[in-house]
Amino acid sequence: MWPDASGAQPAHDPERDAPGAAPDPARTVPLDRRVALAWGRRRHDHWHEHWIRSTEALARLQERHCMADATIDEIDGRDIRIGDRWLTDYASGAYLGLDLDEEIIDAVPRYLARWGTHLSWSRLAGSPVLYEEIEASLAALLGCEDVLTLPSATHVHLAVIPVLAGGGTVFLDDRAHRTVHDGCALATARGATVVRFAHNDLDELAARLREPGRRRPGLICLGGVNAVTGEQADIAAVAALARAHDLRLYVDDAHGVGVLGARAAQEPCPYGIGGSGSVRHAGETYDNVILVGGGSRALSAGLAFVACPSATKRVLKTAAAPYAQSGAASVAALAMTLEGLRVNELRGDGLRTRLYRLTARLRRRIDELQIATPSRSSRSGLPILALPLADAGRIDEVGELLFDRGVYATPVVAPLVPGDEAGFRVRLTAVHTDEHVDHLADVLAELAGHFKVSTQPAE
Repeated sequence: MWPDASGAQPAHDPERDAPGAAPDPARTVPLDRRVALAWGRRRHDHWHEHWIRSTEALARLQERHCMADATIDEIDGRDIRIGDRWLTDYASGAYLGLDLDEEIIDAVPRYLARWGTHLSWSRLAGSPVLYEEIEASLAALLGCEDVLTLPSATHVHLAVIPVLAGGGTVFLDDRAHRTVHDGCALATARGATVVRFAHNDLDELAARLREPGRRRPGLICLGGVNAVTGEQADIAAVAALARAHDLRLYVDDAHGVGVLGARAAQEPCPYGIGGSGSVRHAGETYDNVILVGGGSRALSAGLAFVACPSATKRVLKTAAAPYAQSGAASVAALAMTLEGLRVNELRGDGLRTRLYRLTARLRRRIDELQIATPSRSSRSGLPILALPLADAGRIDEVGELLFDRGVYATPVVAPLVPGDEAGFRVRLTAVHTDEHVDHLADVLAELAGHFKVSTQPAE
């Protein structure tokens, strides 16, 4: 029974309250405010309270922070315009700068002229040869048996993890990307059990693996490169554990592919060569290893992919809904992927060397300022830097200072990071310049003078 407009609750009358009977506004008693707040809520509606609590800090950012959910009106290289303000963009994940590569941009119209703007089939209904060309090129780059492309890394995690997990056990790094957690949650709905272990804690993972009664098949899920801190997982050690326990290792390498590559005696920088990702960078094979890459990062295209055995690819073609029952990617996305892979083969190592040099320049300045970054991230050498604030409550003020100084960065709060690591993240790309880096470092020095940041060097 709904309360009337005055907030009073109609008194119970068996005859009046019979099904279909209209309420009598004249028969009312005062309504307890606690009841009024809950009025109309079904018993099973409490789920939304959980989500509000779990993303409260993120929702606050969206409402109040000048660099959260901002509308970007224009771009000029790595500068962006928001309203009437121009800022340098340090939020982009286009690490190699292929999103702005003129050779790639100029090539896209040829594909549009041949294929139109959009391919309307699901891939199971009809797979244009562009996909096969992309998958063959990716398999050659990664050095794996086969590749399946899907529209985004989110689609991959939601579609592939439940299939690989089956009714078995998933061992999940608790700081894997949120979309990996979402894929694992969907796997539980289909019969799997999820066991979490502390981020990069191999001792805890080994202990969890030894616990009796774990159902098979088994899967270990983690990120190759942490999206916020730039930390690298110990792929070789985890792969050894996976093989010893007859499990598959599932590596979300959205931030590794295109930046990291196989180590070589004549490599031009410590990122390695080729951009094949974390597995090859660790000197590992794909035995018992599934690698997922997101084209929207270093490769700057709207596709993601799964490096897997051909037998697994055949299963996924019918078991993964985005392949069998979703629309295709745009022709422009396919064109950018193919052309990006071609440019990566021709010029990628030069772009990675430039990116490493810019990153080293910024890290030297940060070391001079004694601004700490989370443990291990400063040693990765990757172009991702998390800068936690000692007082997370001032994150809005920090954002205003950065914005006023022409720096666009990414604020990070729970649940993206633990509460004591709230702050902001900056990322470099090969399109940034020395002048960009020096300006950013100068702004960070000013920030350190105004706000509490950790002044202890990272371990």
